[in-house]
Amino acid sequence: MTNKVWVYIDQFKSEATPSAWEALTAAKTLTKDLGGGITALVFGSNVGEIVQQAFEFGADEVVVCDDISLKDFRIEPYGALFAKVVGEAKPEVVLGIAGTRTRDLFAYASVDLSTGVIVDATGLTMKDGSVQVTRPVYAGKLLCNELCPNTRPQLITVRVRAFAHPEAQIGKSGTVTKVDAKLSEEDLTTKVLDYVVEEGQVSLDGAAIIVSGGRGVNGPEGFEPIRQLAKVLGGAVGASRAAVDAGWIPYAHQVGQTGKVVSPDLYIACGISGAVQHQAGMRTSKVIVAINKDKDAPIFNLAKYGVVGDLFEIVPALTEEFKKRLGK
Repeated sequence: MTNKVWVYIDQFKSEATPSAWEALTAAKTLTKDLGGGITALVFGSNVGEIVQQAFEFGADEVVVCDDISLKDFRIEPYGALFAKVVGEAKPEVVLGIAGTRTRDLFAYASVDLSTGVIVDATGLTMKDGSVQVTRPVYAGKLLCNELCPNTRPQLITVRVRAFAHPEAQIGKSGTVTKVDAKLSEEDLTTKVLDYVVEEGQVSLDGAAIIVSGGRGVNGPEGFEPIRQLAKVLGGAVGASRAAVDAGWIPYAHQVGQTGKVVSPDLYIACGISGAVQHQAGMRTSKVIVAINKDKDAPIFNLAKYGVVGDLFEIVPALTEEFKKRLGK
């Protein structure tokens, strides 16, 4: 375990989070300066397939703990193990995708490791022997550069879709190092009883296309044309905080400073004025389309394409046109 660049691979129910592999792409930008290869860190139960995928997506070594106590993410066993393994190996930097579990893990382990965490990296370079992180601040209006010069390892989360998904090298292999769990099931006071999921929904996390509705949808039923357009495009349904606070759609769909931060290839904002808090969650989208009655809505300042008009006329028309062009 001599590599200086490590990547934590987030997983759920023994399947890697698709965006987790993007952190391997980010890691490759650092190996030229820091030397050596990339070590992937895989925790869970029945994670043999993830180990093989880690090699195929760019890891040279995989440190794995396959234990029943790690079947479900709980911060106590994950945090204790992460701090022990990383603390003993002393890599220069550990990267991970900026999801809820990884943020929780890095923050927890940073206390035991006596180091800091830099979140939401959109760019990585080397400066004076440390990793310089470019990340958005002030609701995404500015970019800043941050360093962690005095402590190691540098713990950094990478914003989803800020780096490309790596190409798989089928059959690639490497060194596997197995480690034991730090805590046993008997040591743990928390238990995971069940999961409640929304069936048939495309997750906002890592979605390439998102169609969002805001206050302008005027009620729960107003999200139906939003859902229809998202379905035709194979995208996810998002929402502004105003729509969520009104009870029109569950919080899981909220995009913004207090919701999900997304970076899709296409973001269609329907009836969303574009408050700063909402822009903080979607301004890094590659193409933004705004549909709003108010020609002075702030969202138009961010959008590449804007349509001034009634979303209940425009969205169904777009849906029908996309059906024709996509053969659906």
